[in-house]
Amino acid sequence: MAVGIFAGIPVRDYGTALEWYKRLLGVEPSFYPNDVEAVWQLAEDRFVYIIQDPGRAGGGVGMIWVDDPVAEAARIAGRGITPDDVEKHDSVWKYVFHDADGNETGIGGEVGQRAAR
Repeated sequence: MAVGIFAGIPVRDYGTALEWYKRLLGVEPSFYPNDVEAVWQLAEDRFVYIIQDPGRAGGGVGMIWVDDPVAEAARIAGRGITPDDVEKHDSVWKYVFHDADGNETGIGGEVGQRAAR
């Protein structure tokens, strides 16, 4: 079975969130379906999007799995966003980021043996 995902993150202020997610993800959105949504394609059949929806904003939780979470967190920090926490579960680390509404996006994956010590 092939698997894909189209995961949404509700936000209060679309403009503020758009700028924050551009810095977090390091790229412009792949497309804009309308004037209150922006979509990033992370990989084939894997998308994340923000949508202005004040009534549901702030409750989103997700994690983006990457090959090298340590290096990706450093790149994100270079764009001005630092993680609020780092969760370490043996060789799997998750860098935890929160947008202005409190939505949580983790950047995580397996770390090399050196980093896991």
